[in-house]
Amino acid sequence: MSSASEVGVKSGMEDKLCVEIDQTFKENSATSQDWRRALDKVVPAIVVLRITACRAFDTESAGVSYATGFVVDKRRGIILTNRHVVKPGPVTAEALFVNREEIPVHPLYRDPVHDFGFFRYDTSSIQFLNYEEIPLAPEAACVGLEIRVVGNDSGEKVSILAGTLARLDRAAPVYKRDGYNDFNTFYIQAASGTKGGSSGSPVIDWQGRAVALNAGSKTSSASAFFLPLERVVRALKFLGKGRESVANKLEAVSIPRGTLQATFLHQGFDEMRRLGLRSETEQIVRHASPPGETGMLVVDSVVPGGPAHKHLEPGDVLVRLNGEVTTQFLKMENLLDDNVNHKVELQIERGGKFLTMDLTVQDLHSITPDHFLEVGGAVIHPLSYQQARNFHFQCGLVYVADQGYMLFRAGVPRHAIIKKFAGVDITRLEDFITVLSTLSRGVRVPLEYISYMNRHLRKSVLVTVDLHEWYAPPQIYTRNDSSGLWAVSPVLTLESKLLSPNVNQIEQDLASNRVSSCNADVTPVEQAPQCICQEPMNGVANMKTTCEQVDDGSLSLDKSDAAIEKGQVDKHLSVGVSLLPGFPSHKLRKVRLDASGTESETVLRNNQVAAAAAANASVAERVIEPALVMFEVHVPSSCMLDGVPSQHFFGTGVIIYHSQTMGLVAVNKNIVFVSVSDVLLSFAAYPIEVPGEVVFLHPLHNFALVAYNPSALGPGASVVRAAELLPEPVLCRGDSVCLVGLSSNLQAISRKSFVTNPSAALNMGSAHFQRHRGTNMELIELDAVLGTTFSGVLTDDLGRVRAIWGSFAIQLKFGGSSELDQQFSRGIPIYSVRQILDKIVSGADGPPLCINGIKMPMPLIRILEVELYSTLLVKARSFGLTDTWIKALVKKDPIRRQVLTVKGCLAGSKAENLLEQGDMVLAINKVPVTCFRDIEDACQELDRCNDSNGKLTLTIFRQGREIDVLVGTDVRDGNGSTRMINWCGCVVQDPHPAVRALGFLPKEGHGAYATRWCSGSPTQRYGLYALQWIVEVNGKPTPNLDALVAVTKEIEHGEFVRVRTIHLNGRPRVLTLKQDLHYWPTWELRFDPETAMWRRRTIKALDHSTE
Repeated sequence: MSSASEVGVKSGMEDKLCVEIDQTFKENSATSQDWRRALDKVVPAIVVLRITACRAFDTESAGVSYATGFVVDKRRGIILTNRHVVKPGPVTAEALFVNREEIPVHPLYRDPVHDFGFFRYDTSSIQFLNYEEIPLAPEAACVGLEIRVVGNDSGEKVSILAGTLARLDRAAPVYKRDGYNDFNTFYIQAASGTKGGSSGSPVIDWQGRAVALNAGSKTSSASAFFLPLERVVRALKFLGKGRESVANKLEAVSIPRGTLQATFLHQGFDEMRRLGLRSETEQIVRHASPPGETGMLVVDSVVPGGPAHKHLEPGDVLVRLNGEVTTQFLKMENLLDDNVNHKVELQIERGGKFLTMDLTVQDLHSITPDHFLEVGGAVIHPLSYQQARNFHFQCGLVYVADQGYMLFRAGVPRHAIIKKFAGVDITRLEDFITVLSTLSRGVRVPLEYISYMNRHLRKSVLVTVDLHEWYAPPQIYTRNDSSGLWAVSPVLTLESKLLSPNVNQIEQDLASNRVSSCNADVTPVEQAPQCICQEPMNGVANMKTTCEQVDDGSLSLDKSDAAIEKGQVDKHLSVGVSLLPGFPSHKLRKVRLDASGTESETVLRNNQVAAAAAANASVAERVIEPALVMFEVHVPSSCMLDGVPSQHFFGTGVIIYHSQTMGLVAVNKNIVFVSVSDVLLSFAAYPIEVPGEVVFLHPLHNFALVAYNPSALGPGASVVRAAELLPEPVLCRGDSVCLVGLSSNLQAISRKSFVTNPSAALNMGSAHFQRHRGTNMELIELDAVLGTTFSGVLTDDLGRVRAIWGSFAIQLKFGGSSELDQQFSRGIPIYSVRQILDKIVSGADGPPLCINGIKMPMPLIRILEVELYSTLLVKARSFGLTDTWIKALVKKDPIRRQVLTVKGCLAGSKAENLLEQGDMVLAINKVPVTCFRDIEDACQELDRCNDSNGKLTLTIFRQGREIDVLVGTDVRDGNGSTRMINWCGCVVQDPHPAVRALGFLPKEGHGAYATRWCSGSPTQRYGLYALQWIVEVNGKPTPNLDALVAVTKEIEHGEFVRVRTIHLNGRPRVLTLKQDLHYWPTWELRFDPETAMWRRRTIKALDHSTE
């Protein structure tokens, strides 16, 4: 439930005419002096509560909120506030007194139904404030009573709102359909417009007594709703019976609470008559009830499986409970609480018929969950009474409080009820854990669930157990009412498959293959590489997801494709690979990388022409279809690096290499943003899904390469083929091309188009939240496209790939801070993809990477880390460029007639401080340059020259002068970010290129960049948000991630930390935060190229420290 002003209150009864007569108004003659004395007395006992919900649980989400509380037991240190403030799940909280003394507080009790709870604190921690507890006087509440609501209203330190009690028998407000709601109680209504932060404020009379507890308000009117205090007084008496234990902790006390799992409403006698209440029964009730009673209790709903299920029905009128006429909630609850686990006799009328029944009162705490499972970021626990009542489900079912990553990836929504997992019926949380303990990393198993929105239809999805260590192993959190903390314990034993570090077993379970981890050095192979003969993958099911973004249809294999042979990538290419040790020689066989020759290609094309005619599709479409792949990419929420804007992406890629050892797919980086992701590939040529591995992210251009294991395709390996790439000749204006991609049901769609601009210079502005954007690229524009987000390839009439058709994300700004993300699509010339492919296949000289169990060296790219844009020569002349250079540039490129201008240098690059914004690049090594490819060719030429020192001589035009500048180039890999630190819920990484492109890095150190923060963490609580560098912690510099780890390892749990940051705009800031190692241990995620796995390592936790 949200705080008082954050939600509107919906109640149909408020719109009806109310004819009940409230209690007689008791006049008081309080003066302003009386109110001043009362406020002077109560204000010191009122605190501002700052609450951090560390995990989503039951009705609440993870996050940070502010509220109010007040001291009701000074000796024991007990603070009263709302239940939705104490929250049912794990929280950390601080109380701030009026003199600015801040102390930690811990949850002591939260009522399972009513909106009140208690925090406890160490009384000795208050050293400088004199205060007294506020007495509770529920009997003083009456209609017309003048009151004051004192608390933290709208974030203010102390706010005092005046009001008058108007009703004492208002129906409990309804806040959310799927969240916390109070019931089986009256509320007090007053004309006092309380706002956010005032939840838990005392409602004070002129004598300084609390007569009610502020709980909610109606945003459409100045009405506030207060909880009566009778049940609070009862609970406080039970807490007073508890003994104080060690470390100033109160012993956990059991407060008896009983329930029939039925909701009652109080309705007037007129409505009772319409429901069939007999006149003689009404006469008995009126005679036995207090004067002024105007109605009776009627059943509103019954929870399935509860004590009242199949006994009580909506519309039943309660007459007597244990022989006593009961017309008030308070009396009913007292009787139930006094008879927990005992039978009570109910006398009801149902449509004029008198019925008597005996029901067993259930312990309300037994159906209030006190533990949850955390796996893959998901929070799963037994369904609480609160949500069972909301959703009309049975208590104790397996309930998803937060999907996390594992369930979000499968499309399981929040509030889902899990019914079956891996083919096993799930009725309790223990059933789910038992099945989970039998699974291995990377396996995909079916899961069935229902939701309250569509309760009669089960939905089936495939859940993928995380292959990589994105999250900690499954853990159980159990509430400890004595300490106020939730104890954490592992779920699985060390022998569990899910905890096994054996990469061989993981990949075997993933693809039904046995692949050993990479631990051999790279050795050249002269003729052809060898690979491991692996069994085809069995039992791979098509994934069906309920995510709105994806609409997968059935996959089918066209008969005309059954005989398609593998396409040729390039002739006479060799691969520098290393064989895996430990495998028998009889399992090895040689593989040829250069497939069929020209004759087989001709036969293949002839067959495809015939198939195209039969299928009423173009030749290009039929030729390229076997090489098309649909991507589905998910990014774990725990490690969203490099400014990735979302967790879910999908689109079309093209196979550019396919052999028996490795397949490579090219795709635009608007689909595969980062390497820290899970990639699933669906092939158009064969109905199968296999995992992919990101192996290369181009540091400049908007494309990535993803590898897959061809042996996982099984029979489909023979029909899947690589596309033929045709980088030359370059496309010209007016050339005819075919735009081909895949629809959501994996059917090829195409459109004939004409090139309108073969070399449109890309010039994109940076987004507010820095993320990858293509730079220094010349793109292809068409006259007709298939939407702004369509992805695929551009081919000629014979199906040869000329370009990748990809999308680009741009952020438009509209005055002030208004921003809008938009996308557009353009063609990426295939030459740059072909260059990277040639380096991989022919044996690059970069660091090795394990791909399908084989170590392969990956290419390094030499680039000039300068962002450029094109300027027309007609504009350059206005800046003073000479006629001599204009003629030379026109001669070099008579069509575009442009010059490249420096937009900025990447911070930390070798070109920084040498080139300036506005410099016009005229020539490199005395050779005129007019396009981005000229720059790339010059950088590649340096790799072929051993005596270049990696520097280029640039002739530039700066402020009317022509000068030569010797500029160094930078060598980058295609790995992307490979390491991150999570400290106090702050995701810290090295600054990625999009951040460096802003041209600023702090001088104090720039290796610890905060890129994300987690909900419910100390980072959110204290405001250590993203887009800033952490340059100091407790006065110690943190110039890089290693320094940050070393400094934070010295900080203990619960210590306050002084953090100095520098924002992207260069503005420094100092803040403090409190380290919480119990719920937020420090951990590291790092990519291991030896095994191609992301490994998680705990750096510092509450009870242990791992080196």
